Amino acid sequence: MRITDTSDLWWKNAVVYCLDVETYFDSNGDGIGDLAGLAQRIDYLAELGVTCLWLMPFYPTPDRDDGYDVMDLYGVDGRLGTLGDLVEVIRTAKDRGIRVIADLIVNHTSDQHPWFKKARASKDNPYRDYYVWRSDPPPDTSDEVVFPDKEDGIWEHDPKTDEWYLHRFYKHQPDLNVANPKVRDEIAKAMGFWMQMGLSGFRVDAVPFFLETTGIDRQQVEEMADPHEYLRALRSFLSRRNGDAIMLGEVNLPYRDQLRFFGGTDGDELDMMFDFVGMQAMYLSLARCDARPLAKALRGRPATAVESQWATFVRNHDELTLDKLSEKERQEVFAAFGPEERMQLFGRGLKRRLPPMLEGDPRRVRMVYSLLFSLPGTPVLYYGEEIGMGEDLDAEGRLAVRTPMQWTSETGGGFSTAPPRKLVSRVVEGAFGPEFVNVADQKRDPDSLWSFVATLIQRYRECPELGWGDLEILDQPHRQVLAHRCTWETASIVAVHNLGNDPVVVPLQLEDADDGWCLVDLLEEGRCELDAAGRTEITLDGYGHRWLRVQRPEDRRLP
Repeated sequence: MRITDTSDLWWKNAVVYCLDVETYFDSNGDGIGDLAGLAQRIDYLAELGVTCLWLMPFYPTPDRDDGYDVMDLYGVDGRLGTLGDLVEVIRTAKDRGIRVIADLIVNHTSDQHPWFKKARASKDNPYRDYYVWRSDPPPDTSDEVVFPDKEDGIWEHDPKTDEWYLHRFYKHQPDLNVANPKVRDEIAKAMGFWMQMGLSGFRVDAVPFFLETTGIDRQQVEEMADPHEYLRALRSFLSRRNGDAIMLGEVNLPYRDQLRFFGGTDGDELDMMFDFVGMQAMYLSLARCDARPLAKALRGRPATAVESQWATFVRNHDELTLDKLSEKERQEVFAAFGPEERMQLFGRGLKRRLPPMLEGDPRRVRMVYSLLFSLPGTPVLYYGEEIGMGEDLDAEGRLAVRTPMQWTSETGGGFSTAPPRKLVSRVVEGAFGPEFVNVADQKRDPDSLWSFVATLIQRYRECPELGWGDLEILDQPHRQVLAHRCTWETASIVAVHNLGNDPVVVPLQLEDADDGWCLVDLLEEGRCELDAAGRTEITLDGYGHRWLRVQRPEDRRLP
């Protein structure tokens, strides 16, 4: 193991934790989470084992899209605090060994951004070309909208100049013209500003839309050449400002298309990308109690440059999208985990968190998080996952999973001292509310989900092969069992997961095994010997899981 590798490319075996400042902890009792409150909770994240904190948008905003409608790329929303408060969060986190990254929203701005206000003032305004306009009526683009329940096309008429502007998302979020060199410079300046504030990189929102050139003047597009050259230029700029900074991209495309956003095997564009394909295959496997869809997806991951990395996740802040599944497969997942219409979004995803989908069964919940941390890649946790929070199905759309963090069993979940009517959003009620699911109780319980997730994080950090290694799917006669192996240099881990309710005896064979090799349990006490052919059998309970370190006679280090 080369320590220089694992430290220089820190993101390869990081543990990323995503949170929304306004729903995390309220320090002043106004009902809105704030940066001062987050600073008070950094030690909690350090105790859990988090090594990278991802902040959802904290920029000034009209708040019509939960902060993703940005009206100033250089500020902090006054509801959340000040630039000084943000720097204190970053400083406190770095003191505890936690890097901080933030959402970079550069595909679009709010229509309240000064650039757009000037752009719509007249056709000859200097900021007009910061956005994408057309003078002729657009065709029907209803099949191109991201939010079909809210928008019926991607062009919006602006009566002042009698032209239409492009918006891939909501009409109050006009798209920036990435072919304009001035826009590209503004984006680089904003990134440079936040790097100077101490950020270690960005989660880049909606990357394919950001790079697209729909509706942009042909001459500008030709002058820009390949939009991926611009992505490479941003990566290069970032590296010059901070050699270990990263860009984690949201690129929900098939694997073959995602590879290009890594920069292919050169690895000179995005450093990390979310594995949407693997995530969706995992839910199909869970719905079927059949590991084969997930195994197929993992086998289909393309090889990448050593600097590149897949980010694995169970849940994120958006809808749980199932758009890469066939219609039949999607309906299977809906039937298993979201049978009611109010649990679904746009007919393509779910607005639920994992524990309610699994009916609160602790065996299944723990098995899924064991799977997350043992899959090859970098695990990303969404706040509240470590305690098994639920969702608010009465909240609109994606806000269902953006509820206040549940710290204690008190009214308001210890998130705020404000009365419920003043909270930024409602606290989850019922079986997954703070009376039954909260940090304070679980931290005192060694058998809690919080304690289990903290153990998974510790083991993951002790096993760099999970972030760095080559993946091998081990053959299985049981369709409900996923057995995989990650190997890096001389280190190797075997993980087995039973996606079914019935106990099963799992045969394993390691083709390269030699005399004296054995498998040592990492999550509990135990070991099993391999025979001369590298074979053994292990027993898994229903929804059982085991992590097994491959140990050779000459390898006497502690597991």
